Amino acid sequence: MKKRLALFSCFSLLITLSLAYSQRGGAGDRMERFRRMSSDAEQKGLAEPYRGITRDGSVVPGLFPIRSSGVSTEPVKKAASAFLAALTKDQRSKTAFPVDDPEWRKWMNQHFYIRQGVSFQEMSEPQREAAFGLLRASLSAKGLKLTRDIMRLNYTLGELNNNNFEEYGEWLYWITVMGEPSASEPWGWQLDGHHAIINYLVLGDQVVMTPLFVGSEPVIAYEGKYKGAVILQDEQNQGLAMIRALTESQREKAILQVSKTGNNNVGEAFKDNVILDYAGVPAAGFSTAQKKQLLDLIGRYVNNMDDGHARVKMEEVRRHLDETWFAWIGGTEDKSVFYYRIHSPVILIEFDHQQPVGLRHLAADPRLPERQHVHCVVRTPNGNDYGKDLLRQHYQRRPHTGD
Repeated sequence: MKKRLALFSCFSLLITLSLAYSQRGGAGDRMERFRRMSSDAEQKGLAEPYRGITRDGSVVPGLFPIRSSGVSTEPVKKAASAFLAALTKDQRSKTAFPVDDPEWRKWMNQHFYIRQGVSFQEMSEPQREAAFGLLRASLSAKGLKLTRDIMRLNYTLGELNNNNFEEYGEWLYWITVMGEPSASEPWGWQLDGHHAIINYLVLGDQVVMTPLFVGSEPVIAYEGKYKGAVILQDEQNQGLAMIRALTESQREKAILQVSKTGNNNVGEAFKDNVILDYAGVPAAGFSTAQKKQLLDLIGRYVNNMDDGHARVKMEEVRRHLDETWFAWIGGTEDKSVFYYRIHSPVILIEFDHQQPVGLRHLAADPRLPERQHVHCVVRTPNGNDYGKDLLRQHYQRRPHTGD
């Protein structure tokens, strides 16, 4: 049972292929191969209509009602409008999509993925500032810094690959805007790039910021232009502290496997309809101190949103705390590699030490996960990733044919 629950990413083969492809052929041939791989991933990933992540294939209804959050989204609307106004006509034409467009689901961490929208690389300085203005209005200071540091560390990855800034770089991140920025109608935006994907749906004063994907390889820059950049150490260390805070009997339930030899995330790209049952140890049996520690760990991820909407989301998380489960794969020593999962009806969080990809040539054993490559995923189960359940309710009053 435990072995069956230790699921692996379906994109490991694609990663291996991309490594092989990047080592041979010219830029034109490589780009054409990347296009084919991207198209194949999209075709398979979007073969099913969106349903959402569930524990048994059935969506739990009534979890995400349309109601006022009491937190204004006007700053985000203004920033999005300013960003769109800063673009040229041609840039806007490839950046703007309908709010119910399948483009929402077309994101992927892998660096070879062919992305839509306008990239920071092709933006002028004023356009970049407008783009960062959108991020600044939508995210907390912590979330903005994390996003920028991921972009910087992608430059570091390029440096560590013989200055390969064609495939890795600080500005290889794309923005798309879904719908028209509005105070009453649904709309949103997406950031898509290597190790940084943000989906941000706005409906009135409600916000859904999932799927969220953050990570890096490396997570610490020891040299180069951005020496000293470091990310996701608190998420790593607080996760380790959480498993250590459990009693012996709780740890026995929480630990699905003590050996970690591969990648374990299950909620990455094109996994919108994963069926994932609860596993590990339920928080219902935690002490008051343990529950607080778990909430602090969840907050480490949720607090990448702007402060007001993060508080709203954490209130939702608290209401379902006794339905929340904590699971672990790997060791619990100071330098162990591991995976952990926090799963409730309203949130799914995964932290995973991954096998090396871009730094395979520097790894002691390229087959084994290491601490310098981390993937984190945050999802909203039961049909509300991309704010889909809010959209469904919004359109109940009118014909709607979107995905």
